Amino acid sequence: MISIASYLKNKRKQLKLTQEDLAYRSGVGLRFVRELEQGKETVRLDKVNQVLQLFGKQVGVVDKEQIDDEQG
Repeated sequence: MISIASYLKNKRKQLKLTQEDLAYRSGVGLRFVRELEQGKETVRLDKVNQVLQLFGKQVGVVDKEQIDDEQG
């Protein structure tokens, strides 16, 4: 499973967006985007979803046991 930080960074680069572009288009601050891409563990989920919405995604609940089974 890919992390949110990796997903956002890869998607942003794929679309040739700067961090500033992503922050502006999603309506969050540049600092938030930088911290999110660096994998900061304590972030506001509403803002994470605000950024992910730009790519048609959102944070959701995942069954950890299923993930462990798929990876193991």
